[in-house]
Amino acid sequence: MSGRILNLHEAILQFGPQKRNGRRVVFTNGCFDLLHPGHIETLEKARSLGDALVVGVNSDRSVRDVKGAGRPILPERERAEILAALECVDGVVIFDEPTPRETIAALLPDILVKGGDWASDAIIGREEVEAAGGKVISIPVVAGFSTTAILEKIRNLDSPGGTDRP
Repeated sequence: MSGRILNLHEAILQFGPQKRNGRRVVFTNGCFDLLHPGHIETLEKARSLGDALVVGVNSDRSVRDVKGAGRPILPERERAEILAALECVDGVVIFDEPTPRETIAALLPDILVKGGDWASDAIIGREEVEAAGGKVISIPVVAGFSTTAILEKIRNLDSPGGTDRP
């Protein structure tokens, strides 16, 4: 399983433009702090768009920068291992930068996928992928699932009057 967790150099050697041999490589990214069914459905849809799915995962430092103190819940290596165990995921790359732009520019996937909650002009890596002849596809967010909502539910378990406590 951990053989699917790659540094950027290894990902380029396996999924870069010169190594595809006709395969269509799809890339998506996120924090994936607490994996939920919405993540799984989005990843499966992304994988269905090509022959290989590479997932960029925010490092712990990057997650803290994006989500704030107290996040991530799971360390980067554990989040990467969980994603790498999914049948639909062919490779996982942890990136430490604030955005995945460097990773996307190095891999130049055929298809870049983001959730529908991202404005088209705000999708990081769009310019690089389209300039290389690739496509950017927005997949609708799966309603009813959110890591933030899960964390709020957990916090409410410990509060007086929390409705989810037995």
